[in-house]
Amino acid sequence: MVNPLPKLKLSWLPQLKSQVWILAVGRLLSETGSGFTLFYAPIFFVNKVGLSATSVGIALGSASISGVLGRVLSGSFCDSKFWGRRRTLLLSAAVAAIASIVFATTSNFTTLVIGNLLMGLGQGLYWPATEAVVADLTPTELRREAYALTRLADNSGLGLGIVLGGVLIGTTGAYRALFVIDAISFVLFFGVVYAAIAETYRPAAKHRSPSLLKSWATALRDRRLLIYVLVNIIFTIYVSQLESTMPLFFTNFVSIGAAKGFSATTISALFAWQLALSIICQLPAARALKRFSHPQALTFSSLMWAAGFCCIWATGTSPSGQLLWAILGLGISALATVSYTPSASSLVTELAPEPQLGVYFSINSLCWAIGYFIGPPLGGWALDQSRTVADTFWLGLASSVVVTIAILQYLERMLRVRKK
Repeated sequence: MVNPLPKLKLSWLPQLKSQVWILAVGRLLSETGSGFTLFYAPIFFVNKVGLSATSVGIALGSASISGVLGRVLSGSFCDSKFWGRRRTLLLSAAVAAIASIVFATTSNFTTLVIGNLLMGLGQGLYWPATEAVVADLTPTELRREAYALTRLADNSGLGLGIVLGGVLIGTTGAYRALFVIDAISFVLFFGVVYAAIAETYRPAAKHRSPSLLKSWATALRDRRLLIYVLVNIIFTIYVSQLESTMPLFFTNFVSIGAAKGFSATTISALFAWQLALSIICQLPAARALKRFSHPQALTFSSLMWAAGFCCIWATGTSPSGQLLWAILGLGISALATVSYTPSASSLVTELAPEPQLGVYFSINSLCWAIGYFIGPPLGGWALDQSRTVADTFWLGLASSVVVTIAILQYLERMLRVRKK
C-alpha cells in the first residue's frame, strides 16, 4: 500500500512506498562516496601516480570484465528464492567497500586493475538488484517517477561528493583519502539495506520460476530486448565520457591564455553544476516526458547528447569563452542524462515477464558494462593522440547520434506492432 507523504506542500513529490524512499537515502549515501572519487580518480592516477591516460583508461575499462560476471550473477540471484534482491544488494556493498580500500593503496597499474575488477564486480551485483527492488515496490504508472527519484538521490550524492572532494583536494591534496571515504559510504549503504530494506521478491506460488538457463535463453530470444540492448550500449558509451574522458580533457587540452587546463576546483564546480541541474530537472523531466513513448523520450536524450558533445568540442577549440562552453556542454549533458535513465529502466520493466525481471535488468545492466568497457579506453586513446584527434573525438560522438536515433525509430515500430 502506498504511504502518502505529509501534505506540507510536498504533494508534488511522487507518492511512493516508504522502502523506495529508504532505498533512495541509502543510494544517496553510497553515491556521495563515489562522488569523492569518480571524477578525480583519472586525474590522480595520470598526474600523481604517473600512469598514462591509455593505461588508466584500460584499467577503468577492466571493471567491465568483472562487471559482466557480477551482472550475470545478480540477475540470477535476484530471481532466486534463496538469494533474492536484498542479499544481492548486501553482497554488492561489501565487495565495493573492499575495492575502495584497494584503490586507496594503489601505486601501480596491476593494483589499479585489481581494484577496478573488484569494483566492477560490486557494481555489477548492485544495479540489477536495486532496479528490481524499485520495480517490485512500484506500480507501472509510477515507475518513471520512482526511477527518477532514485536517480535524483544518486545525482544528489554525486554532487555532494564532488563538491566535498574538490574542497578536500584543494585544501590538502590528499587524493587517497577520497577512496577511504568511498569505502565508508559503501559500509553505510550496507547498514541501511540490512536494517531497513525487506526482501521484495515474492514469487507467486502458482507460477513455477523458469530454470536459470531457460530464463536467460528466453530473454536472449526477445528481439525487442536485443534492439534495446544495442541502443543502450551506445547511450552508456556517451555517459562514460562524462566520468572518464571529460575530466582529463578539461585538465590537459583546454588552453586559457598561457595556462593549461581548468584547475581541480574549476572542474569540481563544473561537474557540480552538471549534477545540480540533473537534480533540479530529474523529476520535472520524468513528468514532462511521461506523455511520450520510451523510444521518443530516448530520442530526445540522443539529441541532447549530440548538442552537449558539440559544446565540449567548442570548449577545446574556441579561442575564448572556454568556461562558458564547458558550462553549456555539461548543462545540456545533464538534460540528456535525466531524460535517458528513467525511461530506459521503465522500458525494461515493460519488456520483462515478472518471473524474469532480474534477468532482464541484468541484461540491461550488462549494457553499462559493455559501454564502460568501450568508452574509457576509446576516450583515453583519443587523448593520447594529437590535439586534433582529441578535439574532433567529441564531434565523432555527436555524429553517432544519427545511428542511435535510427535504431530508436525501429524499436518504436516494433513496440507498436506488438501492442496491436
